[in-house]
Amino acid sequence: MLGAGFPNTTAGSSVNRFCSSGLKAIQDIAGQIASGSIEIGVAMGAESMTAGGDRLERPFWHEILRNQEATDCMQPMGQTSENVGKDFNISREEQDRFAAESYRKAEEAQKAGWFDDEIVPITVSVKDPETGEEKRVTLTKDEGPRYGTTFETLQKIKPAFLPYGDRSHAGNSSQVTDGAAAVILMKRSRAEQLGQPILGKYVAATVAGVPPRIMGIGPTVAIPKLLNKLNITLDDVDVVEINEAFASMGVYCRDTLKIPHEKLNIRGGAIALGHPLGCTGTRQVVTGLSECRRQKKKILLTSMCIGTGMGMAGLFVNEQL
Repeated sequence: MLGAGFPNTTAGSSVNRFCSSGLKAIQDIAGQIASGSIEIGVAMGAESMTAGGDRLERPFWHEILRNQEATDCMQPMGQTSENVGKDFNISREEQDRFAAESYRKAEEAQKAGWFDDEIVPITVSVKDPETGEEKRVTLTKDEGPRYGTTFETLQKIKPAFLPYGDRSHAGNSSQVTDGAAAVILMKRSRAEQLGQPILGKYVAATVAGVPPRIMGIGPTVAIPKLLNKLNITLDDVDVVEINEAFASMGVYCRDTLKIPHEKLNIRGGAIALGHPLGCTGTRQVVTGLSECRRQKKKILLTSMCIGTGMGMAGLFVNEQL
C-alpha cells in the first residue's frame, strides 16, 4: 500500500478467502462504509500465481484429519474438478465446448476493444529467456486469450489430472496467471462532494458452503441464497459473471441455474482470461459493470466457487444509465 503511494496515515488490512478474496474485500469495505466507520475505501485483489506458493509438509494435526470433509479440503483442485465431472456426468466433450466458447468470446471482446475502459496499462521489465536481455514493456491488454482456440484443438490436449479422471486439462481449466484489479467504494454523498462519477452501486454479497470434494458447485448454492435474500430472480439479472475455475463447474452451474447464454460471461471467463485467485472477485465486478455500460443494462451478478468448499455471490447495479 505504501509502495503504491498511499500516505502512512492510510489504514489497510489483508483478506483471504481464496478465490473470493476480491469480492470479500469489496463486501468488507462496503460494510465499513455502511456502518459509518469510513467514507472511502479501495478493495483490491492481487495474485502472482507464477511465484508459486508456500507448502507445509504437515499442515494439519492428525486429529483434524480424522474428519473426512476436513481431509477433502486438501484435495488438489484438479481432483475436485474431476469429481464434479464424474458425479454429475459432465463429459469431456461438454467441457471442451464450454471452454472453446470462453476463448471465442474473450477473443471477440479483446479485438473489439471492450476491455479497454477497464484496463490500466502498466510498464514492466521482461527478460528474454534465450538471450537474458532485459527490456521494458508496456502491457495494455491481458495475455491470457489464445486466439483461434477451437473445440477441435481442445480435444487434442492430454488430461492433466490423472489418475483422478480424464476430462479436465490445460485447455478447459483456468490458467495460472498473475493479475490485479481494484474497486474504489465511497459513501454516495462523499462521491458527489468530490465530483466523482458513480459507476455502480454495491447491493449485497453472501457466501455458502458445499462439500469440499465438489467445491466447484459453490455458485449454485450461493446465487440462490443471495437472490432469495434480495427477493429477486435470475430473470431480473442482466449480466452474470461466474468464475470459470474449470469447465466442469462452469457447465454444471450454467445448466443447474439455467443461465441464458446471452447473459453469462459475455467477454469470456477465467478459462480464457486467467484466474489469479485474489484478483478474480474484483476483476469480475470491473468487467461486469463495464459490460453493463456497453449494453446499457442495469443489474450485475457475480459469483465464484471457493477452494475448501464454498461459493460466494455479489449483486451490483450499473448507475451509468
